[in-house]
Amino acid sequence: MPQTQEHLEGTPLIRPSSTDHPLYDSVVEACRSVYDPEIPVNIYDLGLVYTVDIGAENDVEIIMTLTAPGCPVAGEMPGWVADAIEPLDGVKTVNVQLTWEPPWGMDMMSDEARLELGFM
Repeated sequence: MPQTQEHLEGTPLIRPSSTDHPLYDSVVEACRSVYDPEIPVNIYDLGLVYTVDIGAENDVEIIMTLTAPGCPVAGEMPGWVADAIEPLDGVKTVNVQLTWEPPWGMDMMSDEARLELGFM
């Protein structure tokens, strides 16, 4: 009987982003326009955006997390992100998914975010 596993050993929990797609930089900048209301740093530099996946038809899929599962804006944040990306020239559709795997940690913040929050 074949054995199936949810995560194959060695498979990264965070799916790689489409960094070579022409829209990638614009999508990242749009993500940087969205802020966590409790922390004065944008969600991208906080490390909340795990994956920016852009398909051949310019369908954008964002996989992101929040600083904590009980975050008061958990229901609203994906909509804010979609609203920031949808108007970009060339974007066909936007799908934002929340994940809790792996859990967010302060080590996921960019150096800029750490500096702004006084952790460096």
